[in-house]
Amino acid sequence: MKTLAIVSYTIESVNSYYNQIRSLLSDRIHIQRYCLEDIKNLKEKKISADVLLIPSYHLLKKIKGCVSRNTELLFASRTLSKAGMDKINSIKKGSRVVLIDESPEMAEQIISIIYQLGARHIELSSYWSDVSTKDDECIFIVLGQSDYVPAHAGEIINVGNSLLDINSIIDVGMKFDLLSVLDKQDVVRSYTEIETANFGLLKILGLTNSRESQLDILLQTINAGVIGVDNGGEIFLYNENARDIIKKENESVLNMNVLELLPEIPFAYTLQNFMPVEEKIIKINGYDVVASVSPLLHSKKRYGAVAILRKYSDLEKTEYTLRKKLIGKGHSAKYNFNDIFGKSSTIIECKNIARRMSGSNSSILITGETGTGKELFAQAIHNSSLRSSFQFVAVNCGAFPESLLESELFGYEEGAFTGARKGGKPGLFELAHNGTLFLDEITEMPMSLQVKLLRVLQEREVVRLGGDRIIDVDIRIIAATNKNVKEMVEKGEFREDLFYRLNVLPLKIPPLRDRKADIIGLIDYIKKTFGSEFILTDRAKDALMNYSWKGNVRELRNCVEYLVNLGLKEIDQKDLPIDFGNEREMEERAHLNLNEQKIIDELIHDAGSNLKKYIFVLEELRAAYNSNRRLGRRSICERAKAQNIFISEQEARTILINFEKYDIVDIHKGRGGSVITDFGFKALNYLPKG
Repeated sequence: MKTLAIVSYTIESVNSYYNQIRSLLSDRIHIQRYCLEDIKNLKEKKISADVLLIPSYHLLKKIKGCVSRNTELLFASRTLSKAGMDKINSIKKGSRVVLIDESPEMAEQIISIIYQLGARHIELSSYWSDVSTKDDECIFIVLGQSDYVPAHAGEIINVGNSLLDINSIIDVGMKFDLLSVLDKQDVVRSYTEIETANFGLLKILGLTNSRESQLDILLQTINAGVIGVDNGGEIFLYNENARDIIKKENESVLNMNVLELLPEIPFAYTLQNFMPVEEKIIKINGYDVVASVSPLLHSKKRYGAVAILRKYSDLEKTEYTLRKKLIGKGHSAKYNFNDIFGKSSTIIECKNIARRMSGSNSSILITGETGTGKELFAQAIHNSSLRSSFQFVAVNCGAFPESLLESELFGYEEGAFTGARKGGKPGLFELAHNGTLFLDEITEMPMSLQVKLLRVLQEREVVRLGGDRIIDVDIRIIAATNKNVKEMVEKGEFREDLFYRLNVLPLKIPPLRDRKADIIGLIDYIKKTFGSEFILTDRAKDALMNYSWKGNVRELRNCVEYLVNLGLKEIDQKDLPIDFGNEREMEERAHLNLNEQKIIDELIHDAGSNLKKYIFVLEELRAAYNSNRRLGRRSICERAKAQNIFISEQEARTILINFEKYDIVDIHKGRGGSVITDFGFKALNYLPKG
């Protein structure tokens, strides 16, 4: 270690300076301490030190012969403590004060400091100046121990040993190349007892420390490793994230040459050519690390380079988090296999097959009638797969026109087309990276897009509309349709090669009519979700069990919701929606014989230009019948008015009478209202619509 020698008149002063330097620079330098008496007794007659810290030129002249010519000199700037200044400021205004220090020039220096610090209310003079006042009339200020206090002095105020001012502390740090140590500390706050007269330096230090603290906080909170080097490759900046990646402590890295210490980071190219290196994957401590190195250049002057390091695994997690935020909560799988209700052998077998498919990454084609729960199965498969922690992105291919569907799937760059969002937009393929993309109604996808989808499945890469950058995607495709895809392939309506790409794992969802054992259980399950506890009669159960359920579970749910809103405790067959009656009977109603067709033709002729009003009235009567209600003329007029159709009560009466004439409606007296007949149902199906 380099050596600092501290020399002063008294050992008390020497120790005061020593304690200040030692507390800030710790054991970074070796410190020798000498008072004037020690120098006189030196056998070697030479002070062997790299730097000599001395309070005055007057003292230097006394020991000049003992100081080596190679020793650098530092003359100390001294000041007083705040406690000492408080004592001086408490002296009565106008008092005659004499200051005693270790030498005349040192006394003059401290007097100027006292005046500079604002003690202008007293008359200060040096002990060595011409003092005409008697000793007992003066106040004497001494700095620590002093041999110069007159024997008959009156009041004596001891303000303590002088202290090194801030600029002297910084000078010592500079001489020993230890400013980096001082940089880590707030020198001003470390010595709150110092009353400094260097106001400009104090202000600059405060601003510097504030900005360095802000920079330090920024470097420690930035989500990347940061390493800064100068033009020679010596490391001057090294944050905590860099330490976590490199696995080396600051002490073993700072001021080291990065080209020797960390040759895997591409600093050499940047320092030599002053050109950046963009996102190069390197290996550090067994991890894949993405490193970018940029030159530090300002006003055409080179200052070195800075590297930004991120673990590749961290980047992937960040990318996934950002994608999740981009698409929000809408693209997630909520359902599991436990949410698929059913105890019949057909649905249990289907669920078992789907569970086995979950463990694969192969494409799945789910087929089944509308309302069977194809997306429910797709979500359950995703949540049981290894991709469950990533996104489940669903898109209905039949809900978008061709141009919009392409931009949704592939995304687009800024300016790709008129109306393209500023900054572009990632496509659903990108957003589903590492997860599952569910393509519902896949058979509605245009042939031109089928070709592009096939390429994505083959190459696992996409290019945004208006862009040229290839984006790798790792996704699993689950497609679904309610159509016969094989027939569409044979007719040339769906690409055969895409069909085989999607149909690697085929899954057919059984219709509700093939799992009748689940119908009553499903009704109980659904009604509980509505908070209802209605009871079905045996007749109602038979009717529900024997219905074809062309809309499957979706239609069943609508039926249960209707029954819940009836507010009845017991549901009989007559309470079921009309579509749940005897289907054979409904077919008979829909079939008209020649006589019935002739009657309806006559009705159309009689209605003439008012046919729309006739149809409206008949539709309202059917709706009322389904809701177990009856309608009167006034109710019909009010409903017509609500739909911007003008029908007077007289017109309504005429229409109802004509309906009754043809046995389409039964009119009851009083408040009994009117009721549509079976023939009325047939007639309504026959009458022209629109």
